[in-house]
Amino acid sequence: MGGRSTLAGMEVPVIGSDSVKWVELSVPSSSSFSSYGTAASPPFAPLTEDYASSSVIKDPPIYLIWRIHKTLPHALELLELSANKDFPTIGLRITFPEPLSPFAFVCRNQISYSPKHPYVLYVLTVTGVAYLLKLGNISTYSSSSVFPPDELLEFNIQAFSNHGAITTVAATAGCLVVGFSDGSVSCFQLGILEQSAPGFVHELQDDSGIGRLWGIISRGRSVGAVQDLFIYEVHGKQLLFVLHSDGILRVWDCKSYSKIFSHTMSNPGLAGNFYTRATFRRLWVGQTDNKTSVIPLAILFNQTSEVSSEMIGVYGLHCNFGDRTVISLDPSVQHMPLEEERCIDVKLTSDKIWILKDTGLVFQSLFPTVNVEEEQCFALQEEFVADQLFQSREQSLDDLLWITHSVFSSAKDHMVPFVSSIFLRKLLCPGVYHNISLRATLLDYNRHWTDSEFQSLTADGLRKEILSLIEYEGSTEIPTISYCWKNFCTRYFHNWCNYNAPCSLHLDSLSGAVGLIRKNSFSLFRGLEDIERLINGSSDELGDLASFGLDLFDDDLEYVILSDMLRCVIGVSRRLSKTASAVFFESFVSTSVLSSEEVLPCLLKILVTGYGSSVSKIHMSDIGADIAWEKKLADHKTLRKFSIDMLVSLQTLCNKAATWGKVLNVIESFLKFLVPRKITHNFDAEILSSVNASVLVQAATQISKVMFESALDMLLFLNYLVKISGQIHMPHDDISRIQLELVPMIEEIVSEWVIIHFFATTPSQLAAIEDFSSQLSLLQIDSNVCRRSWDEKLGKCHFTLAFILVLSVQSSSVQHNHLSSKSLPNSLDIMNSMRDFSSWIIWGKSGESSAFLSHSTELALILLRHGQYDAVEYLLTTVESHLRKEKTSQSIQDTDGRWCILHHLLGCCLLAQAQSVAHGVVKEKKVNEAVRCFFCASSGKGASQALQSLSDEVGFPHLRFSGASDAAWKLHYYQWAMQIFEQYNISEGACQFALAALEQVDESLITKDGNYDRDPLCESAATIKGRLWANVFKFTLDLNRFYDAYCAIITNPDEESKYICLRRFIIVLYECGAMKILCGGQLPFIGLSDKVEQELAWKAERSDILVKPNLYKLLYAFEMHRHNWRRAAGYMYLYSTRLRNEAVLKDYLNTSLVLQERLNGLSAAINALHLVHPAYAWIDPLLEGNTLQNEHFPRKKARTMEEQTAAGNDILPQRQQSYIDIVKLENEFVLTSAEYLLSLANIRWTFTEVHRAPSDLVDLLVQRNLYDMSFTVLLRFFRGSALKRELERVFCAMSLKCCPNKVDSSSVRDDLRTQGLLLTSSKNEVVIHGSANLVPATQQYKGNSEWETLEIYLEKYRCFHAKLPVIVAETLLSADPEIELPLWLVQMFKDGRRGRTWGMTGKESNPASLFRLYVDYGRYTEATNLLLDYIESFASVRPADIINRKKPLAVWFPYTAIEHLWCKLEEFISSGRMVDHCDKLKTLLHGALLKHLQLLRVDSDDVPSAAH
Repeated sequence: MGGRSTLAGMEVPVIGSDSVKWVELSVPSSSSFSSYGTAASPPFAPLTEDYASSSVIKDPPIYLIWRIHKTLPHALELLELSANKDFPTIGLRITFPEPLSPFAFVCRNQISYSPKHPYVLYVLTVTGVAYLLKLGNISTYSSSSVFPPDELLEFNIQAFSNHGAITTVAATAGCLVVGFSDGSVSCFQLGILEQSAPGFVHELQDDSGIGRLWGIISRGRSVGAVQDLFIYEVHGKQLLFVLHSDGILRVWDCKSYSKIFSHTMSNPGLAGNFYTRATFRRLWVGQTDNKTSVIPLAILFNQTSEVSSEMIGVYGLHCNFGDRTVISLDPSVQHMPLEEERCIDVKLTSDKIWILKDTGLVFQSLFPTVNVEEEQCFALQEEFVADQLFQSREQSLDDLLWITHSVFSSAKDHMVPFVSSIFLRKLLCPGVYHNISLRATLLDYNRHWTDSEFQSLTADGLRKEILSLIEYEGSTEIPTISYCWKNFCTRYFHNWCNYNAPCSLHLDSLSGAVGLIRKNSFSLFRGLEDIERLINGSSDELGDLASFGLDLFDDDLEYVILSDMLRCVIGVSRRLSKTASAVFFESFVSTSVLSSEEVLPCLLKILVTGYGSSVSKIHMSDIGADIAWEKKLADHKTLRKFSIDMLVSLQTLCNKAATWGKVLNVIESFLKFLVPRKITHNFDAEILSSVNASVLVQAATQISKVMFESALDMLLFLNYLVKISGQIHMPHDDISRIQLELVPMIEEIVSEWVIIHFFATTPSQLAAIEDFSSQLSLLQIDSNVCRRSWDEKLGKCHFTLAFILVLSVQSSSVQHNHLSSKSLPNSLDIMNSMRDFSSWIIWGKSGESSAFLSHSTELALILLRHGQYDAVEYLLTTVESHLRKEKTSQSIQDTDGRWCILHHLLGCCLLAQAQSVAHGVVKEKKVNEAVRCFFCASSGKGASQALQSLSDEVGFPHLRFSGASDAAWKLHYYQWAMQIFEQYNISEGACQFALAALEQVDESLITKDGNYDRDPLCESAATIKGRLWANVFKFTLDLNRFYDAYCAIITNPDEESKYICLRRFIIVLYECGAMKILCGGQLPFIGLSDKVEQELAWKAERSDILVKPNLYKLLYAFEMHRHNWRRAAGYMYLYSTRLRNEAVLKDYLNTSLVLQERLNGLSAAINALHLVHPAYAWIDPLLEGNTLQNEHFPRKKARTMEEQTAAGNDILPQRQQSYIDIVKLENEFVLTSAEYLLSLANIRWTFTEVHRAPSDLVDLLVQRNLYDMSFTVLLRFFRGSALKRELERVFCAMSLKCCPNKVDSSSVRDDLRTQGLLLTSSKNEVVIHGSANLVPATQQYKGNSEWETLEIYLEKYRCFHAKLPVIVAETLLSADPEIELPLWLVQMFKDGRRGRTWGMTGKESNPASLFRLYVDYGRYTEATNLLLDYIESFASVRPADIINRKKPLAVWFPYTAIEHLWCKLEEFISSGRMVDHCDKLKTLLHGALLKHLQLLRVDSDDVPSAAH
């Protein structure tokens, strides 16, 4: 622009202006509109383009901002902004029936003003329809509603004009001015007059007076199309500036509609034939200079040659406002070529012009007095975002990878999280984070959210979403992750530039503030700090350091030394690039494995030796050997050049200064320039949350980043000097000075700016609902509306920690009240407020050099009050680390208790963090650190007075102490800490402080004269210790350290407290399932055995009998371990008895489980009594009011002396009148077993006495095939003939089940007594008496049939009754005379013969018995065969047995039965039935008997011979 351009400032985005929720409001279409506007009709007005503008309504100033987007052509967005309030989170989006032309105007409603409609809005659609809307406050509208028709005016310009298409529009209150393509201009009194009223439309014409008589000649020459319109009010007159496309500029009086100026502007392209052609495009009018009465005017030319470019011409119009307004053009013209840059907007004041280009904002003085005026430029936010996201140059991301590889050479696994953390921190940094751009970027990766879902995401939620996306796209390897991050940042930056493009300037004439309206955000511009101007200046400008504010020296040589030194520092910075600062900052503020103290040596190593071969090898596997080799050579070449240049520069620097000491003096003076400025504050007014506060936070982000990077460069430079001190011949004293003085000084400066930058960029922490401080803030104690909205903002990316601190900053006077102004701040106000803020953070209100420790605690209190525990931890640990480096431990504590306050607050912070962390290593570490901090706080000098000065607003109980001794203070503090840990459910820490408090009890009660305190109002030592030991017990119990808890019980000197703890101990062990500890002998019961048993019994009696673990079982184990068998048996029998009684009362659904438990209890009782000597193997009866129950189950009412005396000792052998021995227990066990098995078969049965079995029990068991149980009952309760009789009944029933066709019980012989035992069913199923259900029979033996079951049990139990086979066979034959007896049953008869006998003799179940059964039931064939078989076997004995056979009584046959068989056969033959068969059997029988009798005669004859 005719001079050099210097950087004068930067754009400062208003934080939160990108996250507006829009209230959707639609304008209804009218019928008149449809007749003019159709989809096929050509546009009548300019087409939709991105457009934005603003206006200021004064007293108090309200800023109205509106936008029209090309992507949303039907909508207009409107924001209502106030400087002393937050940036509005809700805006108004008005949707029209047709696309809008790029024009809108909002002003105060001067037509018909009412509080309900303070504003009016003019808009124009592309079809030429103008709208006037009477607007209320935005908060009065609801979303998705229709604009009220009575507050809307619609006007179609086409109906009132035939001048061609509309080219441009302007408006003021009550007047809409329209320029047409034929050069005419029309004024419409829209809103003031009715459309049909006279004077509604005025056309601005050249002819006047008598000229009208000349007709067409008087119209003058035609003009070009209207290019631009501008309405400007000056001295109460509204002037309309009209620019035509042919260069004619006219000025009209809007009130009289008369032309007061007309001039054809010269074509700048004609001068010197520099351009061939120029087109007039835009017109801007500035404020009038009151002294010279000059109105500045700017016109934009579009000049076209081979390359299209733009130029702005600035003109001056001299005005004379007398009786008649006279305007003349100043002959001086100021041309400002834009070269290849595009002009977006221009604003003018009386002496300055502001030009918004696509590359930045520039301003220049109007009509300078010298020929060359230096142009000032302001950097746009695009430059800052590109620098943050490594988009400024191609190599920056590679630098990041190379540096991280070098830093993490020994911790490769942590490299990926570290790099991701850097990118996430930069993405979510204020000024870089843009809500709409990030959502569009995530949408590119197919991550979809609704508006409410995305707006509800906190900073942590966004981190997780972005990180999961990156991890999904790539792998866990650093090259792939870096590539994914690079792609993501590239897309994000592209979307950021697209969705946040600059649209218009905003110039606040009240404060001089300059703002930038972007597509989806709003910004202001600030000035530069001196260090920023120094860094952004060229190397040549370093010679004039005084112009940068570095007025540090009186000697010009020192300025030369400083200039050369700064060039060396810049060389170090360029060698490492800005990525080194990102790595260092991340290590400084994050919880990575590497600290900043470890990163710094790695960066120095890169400066001295390069990146190293290990990094090259890693890159070789990633990018290929050739490219990696080229990069290695390039790095080696760069390193050599850097090293040589630095050596030459440093040697030259030393030669100029003569000594290194003088260089260090200059450096020390310069370091003071980097220290945050000290400003003494005298606060008396609180700063409210406002747009200005948002600007301050963003300015602090930018400036602190620059200051931190500059300080880090100085730190690296000083350490680099030490590294190469031998090469530059630096003396040892100067090296020591650097290490002991300068390096600590610059490290402190780095820490201070890091803290400021950390506060400005770190999102606030979302307060937990259960957090005490959060609950306190929800009480809404104060009436500050801004403070009440904090909870909604906490955790959001926009609401950083600095906001919390800014709202605590107070200002002293009007000249320093930069933030509380009602107007938007100008560039100087922003810088002053930022300096105040940074000074307050570091130096506090007083500005004293030693105030950082005390003020850090003040900052920590503010952050703690709002639940920002992570920030408090970082702040206090940083301060603590800095103080440890600076002072010894003793000198640190000599700070009036501030050291104690620091550790106290740090402990509170760590404690709150530990509460929100899940159990694990992190939680344990936090708890241990909190314990350490509290112990440090209690032991420091002045701790009592210092800590009591803290208020309880931070969410922790206030320390109130009135004691005198240190021990009393520690006792009080340790108990306070114990309560705090208990409040946060952290028993580990609470236990430690309870134990520590116990150590102070005795000493705290000793008075100054050495005696114990006898004050009756004070607690005794035993009481205090009892309470503390009870707390130790509670905390150890919570930690499941049961042995320690029991030790606390037995150590407790308070007996009442001891027994209460013991009861609680038993309850917790029971609930935790750890009663084995109590009953397993692991604890020494020192005089507490009876108490333990009593508590267990008391709880057992009052607990649900089915609860698990069962207390009766625990009592059993407890007594068994003590070898008290009878008590153990008594408790288990009581358990079984309660189960039986309560099962009846409560009617348990799962009866079988209850019965199983009863069996287990009875079995345990029996086993326990078997361990007792038989003389003592009995227990007392467990009836209501029994001895055992009274002794071990105390009721709430006290027992009488008689009852206590009557309580017997269970070790005495004397048995009382009623007792329970093993026999009774075994009887009950058998009956309960039967009941249990029947319950499994869905048969409900019980017994009332244990001495005998009920009559129906065996029948039920047999019905359900429970044979084992039935025989067990028989053998247990029956003896002798009764047992035989019952066995016969059981086997009769079992035999009948084997018959394929059962007969009715009436057909069975009466002596079998099966009536009532079985009933037959047509479905071959068993019907149980008293049961309506048919239940299939089950078998206890896994046999194939009932026959196998019968065989097994008959074989097993015939030893008890030898006649059982006869009973079985007779039952079978009775049921079915034709049945074939099984072979095994027949064999039982045959095996029943007595030894040394022949024939059919034997036991009760012998062959003769079987023969008789065959004969009795008509089985003549089987009877004959059986007889023939035995007669034949008798005749065919071995020779050795013949002598025995001949002995007397050695042979017996059932001759009577044989005779009976013979008679039966004859009867059949005589009756004519089965004659042949019976005759055959008779013949066989006759022959066999004849031979048998002959053999008997022979044997009889041989007997006498044998006698001789």
